[in-house]
Amino acid sequence: MENALGLGGYQAIMMTVVFALGLLGIVGLFLAIFWPQRWRLKYRIEVGFVVLLLGLAWYADARSTAIFTQYQSAIRESGVLSGEPTAPTGKFDRELKVIAFQWGFAFLTADNKISRNAAIVKPGEKVLFHIFSNDVIHGFNIPAVGITSEIEPSQEGSAVWIRAPQKPGKYLIQCLNYCGVGHAQMKAWLVVEGTEESPEA
Repeated sequence: MENALGLGGYQAIMMTVVFALGLLGIVGLFLAIFWPQRWRLKYRIEVGFVVLLLGLAWYADARSTAIFTQYQSAIRESGVLSGEPTAPTGKFDRELKVIAFQWGFAFLTADNKISRNAAIVKPGEKVLFHIFSNDVIHGFNIPAVGITSEIEPSQEGSAVWIRAPQKPGKYLIQCLNYCGVGHAQMKAWLVVEGTEESPEA
C-alpha cells in the first residue's frame, strides 16, 4: 500500500506545534481558574507569543509555496500532461470507484480490491473514476493530467476520466476543497506501473 499521507516533514512539525500550543492554552486556563495566587504574564512573554505565531504562519506559507513551485516545475519539465477535455470514444481500460472522506481517498477496483492511498494504472490507459463523498464537499485533483472535480455528498457522486501519463511513476492526487483540520493531509497517488507506451494516433 502506498503511503501518501505525508506524516513527516514540515506538516508533522506544524501539527505538533499546534497541538502543543493548544495543550498549553488549556493548562494556562486551568491555572488561571484554580491557582490560588493571582499571576500575570510579563509583557515580553506576550510579545514573544505573538512573534511565535507570526513565525509559524510565515514558515507554513514559505514551505507550502516552495513545495508547490517544485512540484509544478517538475511537471513542466517532464512533459507528462495528458488531460483531455472531451470524452473518449470506446470503452475505458480501467474503472475505479473512489470514496472521498475526511481525510483521505479509498480506491475500489472492479473485483472489490481496495487501496487506501493509491490508484494503480498502466501507462496511457483511459481511466474512469466514479467519485463519491460520504461526509462533506471534497475536491479531486490530479495536477499531472489537468483534472479537477468537486464532489458533493450524494448518492449519485460524479464521474471524471483521465488518460494516464505515458511515463511510469507516482503522481499526486489531492483534495482542493477545504474539508477540515486534516485537509492538508488528504492526498493519494496515481501510480503508473509498467513500461512506457507510445501514444495512440
